[in-house]
Amino acid sequence: MISSISTIIRKSKEDAPMKTHLKLVWLLAALFGLFEGGVATAQPAASSAALMPKSKTETIIHGVVKDRQSRRYLSHVNITLEGTNIGTVSNAEGMFELHFPTADFRRVKFSHIGYVSGYLYPAEVGNALTVWLEPAETVLSDVVVYGADPRRIVSEAIDKVAQNYPTEANKLTLFYRETVQKGRRYIGISEAMMELFKTSYASRAIHGDRVKVLKGRQLMSQRRRDTLSVKMAGGPNLALFMDIVKNPDALLDPDYLDDYRFEMEGMTETDGRMQYVIAFRPQRKPHYPLFRGRLYIDRERLAFVRAEFEMDLTEKELAIRSVLKKKPASLRFNPQKIAFVVGYRQQGNRSCLNYIQYVLRAKCDWRKRLFSSVYTTHTEMVAVDREEAPTETIDRREAFRSDQIFSDMVDEYGDADYWKGYNIILPTESLEHAVGKLKKAALP
Repeated sequence: MISSISTIIRKSKEDAPMKTHLKLVWLLAALFGLFEGGVATAQPAASSAALMPKSKTETIIHGVVKDRQSRRYLSHVNITLEGTNIGTVSNAEGMFELHFPTADFRRVKFSHIGYVSGYLYPAEVGNALTVWLEPAETVLSDVVVYGADPRRIVSEAIDKVAQNYPTEANKLTLFYRETVQKGRRYIGISEAMMELFKTSYASRAIHGDRVKVLKGRQLMSQRRRDTLSVKMAGGPNLALFMDIVKNPDALLDPDYLDDYRFEMEGMTETDGRMQYVIAFRPQRKPHYPLFRGRLYIDRERLAFVRAEFEMDLTEKELAIRSVLKKKPASLRFNPQKIAFVVGYRQQGNRSCLNYIQYVLRAKCDWRKRLFSSVYTTHTEMVAVDREEAPTETIDRREAFRSDQIFSDMVDEYGDADYWKGYNIILPTESLEHAVGKLKKAALP
């Protein structure tokens, strides 16, 4: 089974003499039974769409997104119905499916870091949709690209959070998927639709934010050799804690920017807007984990667009203490990768949380046993709809609590139409194959 509970490792600026920093506010996931003992297109004739009316009032468009030059599939492409808050992202194999009210169909937008945005119009629909995105060609002088101070840009972007992000409460509908693999074999799959309530970004605080599981399902390996009980990072509350713009404890605390060295890597384009690409890495060795990665910051608005980062594993014990809270005494746990992607989408003059990805990979073995195994937890969540200034919050009694178990709140895998009209991230072919195998294994 996969279940989740949460806990918080908070920074304490009063903890002298040891300086504690953004000790990342972690959500813990208990994993029970998981370890051994561009245009769409510029030439309309070149692309067509599969358009399937589910009803007189709902339209479903599905297809695949590819790079025009390399012909490779593009994952994590933002796909939105313009003029609305409805959207999704493409999966690891570039596939997508978008549900929306037929009356709202003006055009669908496809956007991705480093690509020219593509559009699909109602008149372009056909039988099979392949969306081709063109790589954006960025030609800028060295003075423009490298003349700015990257550390200052990050600091100014933090100062502009109240200006660039919602000043009123928002309620988002999220699709959530968590998978667990032993080697290359899937041994656990969990999915859910969630509701996320967020207060104003002005104070950069998350104490009023809440997440609620609307419906969900899971499928777990029935093999006895896939069994163990550990607690590590993951779970639905990532939607609260890993909003790095709103939660300074996650990464962007202005008091601790000096822990990092920032370097300008250049610029890229998304949605026709230029963004600074700023790399960061630790430049000191504190007594808490640090990260390395890249920040994408809108050049004009100085708004954070995307962050890709992973924990520095130089000090393995620090990393282990950060992500592992409980394990059998005889189990050796060696993290190999702890990584995040957090994305924001501009809507009007504000940017809103759009996407979170989390990957934890670890090598585990038992003392007195010969072989070890590698396990990977992969979590994705995407905002598929958003309500501005909602009249109702999420009641505290309905919110997902830190002591709740995710697996106790969801169903087993059922029919293929389980999500009905919800927008979700389509499963990849390998994941669909894994579902079939797990279902067969679960049969008596």
